[in-house]
Amino acid sequence: MTLILLSAAVFASAQDLRVSDIQVGGNARIETSTVLAAISIKPGDLVSLETIDQAMQSIFKLGYFDDISVEMTEVQGAKILTFVVHELPLIRSIVFVGNKKLKDDKLVPLLTMRTPSIYNRIKVDVTLEQIKNAYIVDGYYAAKITPDLQVDDKNEGTLTFNIVEGKKILISHITFVGNTVLDKDQLLDKMETKERWWLSWITDRGIYNKEAMSLDVERIKAAYHDEGYQSVRVGDPQVTLIKDEYLDVVIEIDQGLQYRVGEVTVSGDMMYPQEKLRKLVRLQSGDVFGTSALRQSILMLTDVYADHGYAYTNVTPLTSKDQQLQLIDLNLEVEQGPRVFVERIEITGNTKTRDKVIRREIPLLERDLFSAKKVKEANRRIRNLGFFDEINVTNKPGSDETKTILGVAVTERSTGTFSIGMGYSSSDKLMAQGSISQDNLFGYGMRLSLSGTFGSYSSNYSLALSDPHFLDTNWTLGGEIYKNDREYDDYDEEKIGGSIRTGHPIGRKSKLYVTYRYEQLEVSNISNNLTDTIQDEAGNSTLSSLTTQIVRNSTDYYDDPSRGGVSKLSLEYAGLGGTEKFVKSIAEHRHFFPLPWGTVFSIHGELGYVTSTDSDDVSITQTFFLGGIRTIRGFQYREVGPRE
Repeated sequence: MTLILLSAAVFASAQDLRVSDIQVGGNARIETSTVLAAISIKPGDLVSLETIDQAMQSIFKLGYFDDISVEMTEVQGAKILTFVVHELPLIRSIVFVGNKKLKDDKLVPLLTMRTPSIYNRIKVDVTLEQIKNAYIVDGYYAAKITPDLQVDDKNEGTLTFNIVEGKKILISHITFVGNTVLDKDQLLDKMETKERWWLSWITDRGIYNKEAMSLDVERIKAAYHDEGYQSVRVGDPQVTLIKDEYLDVVIEIDQGLQYRVGEVTVSGDMMYPQEKLRKLVRLQSGDVFGTSALRQSILMLTDVYADHGYAYTNVTPLTSKDQQLQLIDLNLEVEQGPRVFVERIEITGNTKTRDKVIRREIPLLERDLFSAKKVKEANRRIRNLGFFDEINVTNKPGSDETKTILGVAVTERSTGTFSIGMGYSSSDKLMAQGSISQDNLFGYGMRLSLSGTFGSYSSNYSLALSDPHFLDTNWTLGGEIYKNDREYDDYDEEKIGGSIRTGHPIGRKSKLYVTYRYEQLEVSNISNNLTDTIQDEAGNSTLSSLTTQIVRNSTDYYDDPSRGGVSKLSLEYAGLGGTEKFVKSIAEHRHFFPLPWGTVFSIHGELGYVTSTDSDDVSITQTFFLGGIRTIRGFQYREVGPRE
């Protein structure tokens, strides 16, 4: 056997060599076939220094070896080419040391390798970067991570990430350079990134996040654009670590010139006259050219066209800038496209709620002309059902350009509740309560509730069922049975009864209800301090009444209103065979006003009137009383009432 050293001298004397066989040596875990499959040289091929070098590079790219050499031997005139490899270690386990703030369950998902696997330096470096970024996101800007690989005699080992977390480093100062139009406070209000404060140890305010800071740069630009500075330039934030204790951030701003609106025109497909469309534009000649106002103008024009079936209207803002006069002429070019009709409605995500429950809240049907306003109304009405955590109503192209598919994607929320507890109130003292309810019974949108409260002076029990779309119509049908006991200061009252209620919409925001109620009443333990008239009410009586009620709800969202109001007007007539004879009317209104910072102000008022329809006075059980925290503070419960 003759060992031939692969060198330039060999190829210089014989140029290319023809190899009879190709072998692999030094591999323990990696199959020989895997190595040979990576190279293009085959037995019988002529090889050169160039082809062997290419083969070595191909083997190295497999990522399994850290050293590769080549030997060529000759046996009985046959040349054998051998690739001698040294395998990278096999990682049997990966451990973290020193990680107290970020536990293993936070770091393991950041690993780019799994065990067992061949050691890969590139993947280790990527993992290092991801762990480093995770610590930066949590405020540990100076954290140091060092990998350490310990290998045994089997070339297997443990990869350890040694972590020195250091302390949390927050932003001490954010400095703006070049800002004369918007001061520091105005700019910080636009940013998600904030300076640290004395409660940062609780709130984590002041943490530096590179992605958030990049978005903040865009927010600063947008703030200047709204002030007319359309050529503003905001530099990349310069972050400096000071003594491994805090960060200083400097943001340079080149404000440029402020531009105002020159001439405003609307062109293209004109559905209305120029003047009417121009009134929809929020930017008028002489105004500061603000980007937000421009976006609102585009949306308003788009919505007007979309409400008439032009679902894919495109409004393109064309601007002409006069730097000398600092004016921008604006032309909004409208391309309305074809009129679009609803091809079909697709509902997804409703794992419990029936399709028809959602579909009846959509004021559009298949083959209807598309309307953006009705799509928004569908979103509002589906949310008002209260059955879903997320609602997304969208439209996408249909089978041709004149058709659209309306998509309704929802995420179901739990609509059943069970509660039990105890409490204390000024009127009932110690009390216990329990209830079970289902607002979306069997997915049909029906409501069922069973509740009970028991206190020192009162107990109330009720069972109610309501179907807002009885037999898939717009009629509401519901009923309730109840038992209420109450001990007042001057008498005791017991009521057992039930009611049945039906209703139908009148218009888009109002509904008319008619309710029949039957009730058995017992008044006992009347105080001797009360008048003879009231003393005579002791004993049993019956109530049989019919109530007509109109309810108008103009709030934006029923479960969490921020604007609009709820008005109720009812008239109850009692005397349909019962002993109670009266007419009672009640007017009630509650209004909501949006305030800054996401708060809402609400006012509530109620007016009632009751009169007897026979010679007897109105029973004390039907009389109005006020007092207590729910009505007039400063008075005891039911302290304000009729006096003789």
